[in-house]
Amino acid sequence: MGKVYVIGTCDTKEAELVYARDMVERAGAKAVLVDVGTKGNSKAAKVSARQVARHHPEGEAAVLGLDDRGKAVSAMSAALSAYLATRKDIGAVLGLGGSGNTALVTEAMRSLPIGTPKLMVSTVASGNVGPYVGPNDIAMMYSVVDIAGLNAVSRRVLGNAAHAAAGMALNKVRQPKGDKPGIGMTMFGVTTACVTQIRQALEAEYEPYVFHATGTGGQSMEKLAESGLLAGVIDTTTTEVPDLLSGGVFPCTQDRFGAVIRTKLPYVGSLGAIDMVNFGAKDTVPEAFAKRNLYVHNAQVTLMRTTPAENKAIGEWIVARLNQMTGPVAFLIPKGGVSAIDAPNMPFHDPEASGAAFAAVRSGWAKAPNRKLIEVDANINDPAFAAATVAAFRAMMG
Repeated sequence: MGKVYVIGTCDTKEAELVYARDMVERAGAKAVLVDVGTKGNSKAAKVSARQVARHHPEGEAAVLGLDDRGKAVSAMSAALSAYLATRKDIGAVLGLGGSGNTALVTEAMRSLPIGTPKLMVSTVASGNVGPYVGPNDIAMMYSVVDIAGLNAVSRRVLGNAAHAAAGMALNKVRQPKGDKPGIGMTMFGVTTACVTQIRQALEAEYEPYVFHATGTGGQSMEKLAESGLLAGVIDTTTTEVPDLLSGGVFPCTQDRFGAVIRTKLPYVGSLGAIDMVNFGAKDTVPEAFAKRNLYVHNAQVTLMRTTPAENKAIGEWIVARLNQMTGPVAFLIPKGGVSAIDAPNMPFHDPEASGAAFAAVRSGWAKAPNRKLIEVDANINDPAFAAATVAAFRAMMG
């Protein structure tokens, strides 16, 4: 049975943290109170702020004693992430606090694997929690009243949170023995036909997890990879890269492909939907792009065709990341077009533009025994391309 790590700033929230810790223990779970306050020392905490701060890459001096509160919170968050990475007995993590403590604790929570219970009681949990949660399984509970003293309302809310954390720690969800290995797959509307064919070909042997490539989707897939929940990745749709480079609304982060680089998972990828940058409704497209080739996908999504120069930059960015992968890699170029609308007589058909991305990948490709660059004379949604992708994945998996 893992322990519930109750985390917060004891210099301002000690009574509330102690109450939550005690409620966890009354529910039958073991609790560890961790102080992440940047000033003062708590006698109640089992793990002091100084102990946490020592896990910062630059030592405790980089965390404690800073006059700038924002810098101190960021430094403590980095130290907390490093501290939690050393713990092998985490059954659940329970945080509580205001906006500063929420940012501090949830950043550390995001470093934990998917499946590790994480619950944050916060004064900001009724607003936009996307920046705090990201592509992670963090449960946010609104505190209703500020966490500034114990009262009839805060005792009820904190008690419920403590009981929930204790319940998760006491009742670990175990993976059934019959589960098939998971595969992470990326898809967009314009690559659905391709991904559906691949999924149907492999689902008897594997459990496909399909992610909508909307920025968060790619991050979610990579989070599962780093959490040890995937046996491999079929990253057909890398459309989040154009949005990153050209200011679209579905961008990846600079760490796209990073999980595969770090885990060395088997990786099969392609250039799906790099012919487009995504914006909202047509009237939201930046004025600088008003005269570009625009396609209204629906009332809320407008697509902009990428140019040869943009595709060259996209190909260069992707291949630079692929070259950092030291696990098995296969990357497929669909010479007949990268999406359903990059095909003859379709609005984004532009062989010169797509070809610029292909050329960039070819010229930048680092040859190695673990890596294969495969060119398929078909559109990405054609059966021949799906079959080549499945064959490459099966050959890789053995």
